[in-house]
Amino acid sequence: MSELKKALAGAFSDSASGLLTGQMGRKRIGLTLTGSEHGPEELMRAARLAARNKDIEVVLIGSDIEQDEFEQHPATDLHQSHEVMEKLLDSGEIMGCVTVHYSFPLGVATVGKVITPAEGREMIIATTTGTSDTARVPAMVKNAIAGIALAKATGIAKPTIGILNIDSASVVERVVKKLQDGGWDATFTESSRADGGALMRGNDLLKGTPDVMVCDSLTGNLMMKIFSSYTTGGSFEATGFGYGPGLGEEAERLVGIISRASGAPMIAGALRLIADCAERDVLKLYSAELAAAKKAGLEAALESVAPKAKPVSTEEDVKEPAEKVCDADIGGVDILDIEDAKVALWKEGIFAKTGMGCTGPVVMMAAEDREKSVVILTKAEFIA
Repeated sequence: MSELKKALAGAFSDSASGLLTGQMGRKRIGLTLTGSEHGPEELMRAARLAARNKDIEVVLIGSDIEQDEFEQHPATDLHQSHEVMEKLLDSGEIMGCVTVHYSFPLGVATVGKVITPAEGREMIIATTTGTSDTARVPAMVKNAIAGIALAKATGIAKPTIGILNIDSASVVERVVKKLQDGGWDATFTESSRADGGALMRGNDLLKGTPDVMVCDSLTGNLMMKIFSSYTTGGSFEATGFGYGPGLGEEAERLVGIISRASGAPMIAGALRLIADCAERDVLKLYSAELAAAKKAGLEAALESVAPKAKPVSTEEDVKEPAEKVCDADIGGVDILDIEDAKVALWKEGIFAKTGMGCTGPVVMMAAEDREKSVVILTKAEFIA
């Protein structure tokens, strides 16, 4: 009887909370337990921290760690964990998932969130892994779109954006202003420095001047690592909300990224972020934001600043080999050469796909073909 009373009390509590907040029921968010440099126990600690949020139900994937606190789905390694994760997402058994080292397709990049040290503000960094586009300026413009979508998913109705003052920042600013003129509702902030402007300095990074800091993924990745571990010496990412969900036209599932060095407090923050994204359907928000930008002239604006692409070596006699499960990858290929590298493997009868890992572009293939692929790509000078 006590268990029945407890269940009824929980149901009434959820209903009352939902009426007050508009949030009905808990968000079931997955967490993979393999791949961390700190071991599955640290991930378990993160799950317990996140579970203090009464609207989050953590579902564990992988590892042979024994526990009876959370629902758990077995998986022997990270690859199998991702397979289980995708099945749970596709079936609707979980609404989103937090994991490490997940390869997104080209065109999808993750948008993270940090806590800035100067004033303790939350700031979105767009983007942190993956790539929105193979060309720098189009990628950063698309990053702005993704950053705004994430900001809205976290409850900021009219987010401000700033562009980190790195290579091509002024060109990105011109494109965004052109889209504003076309009707896209994007709002620039002003730098905290005396001369103001939409280009953000290092001071603005530390202060968290914009809601969304727009940059390229590699710079964003460095910023995430610095902001999350500047108090710990770098081996333990202690603060923030993770590298965020993968957003882009090809994004099909709500998957949030953490690092192998992420610690429990940051992972718990990542679970919170993905729960917020699930609640407000960030993938739908991204699609709506992208549609608004396209209506304002996005495609023509990007075409005007895109570099002339190098033709991909797709001779007519090169046919795609029979598909295999790609459970291995090779990094170190330049983003502009990634498609050529894939075709080089096709020529040798090796099925390959392209994607973006946490550290940059990857060519993916079956594990049994990896060693031969390394030889082929080295000989063709795609990798060192």
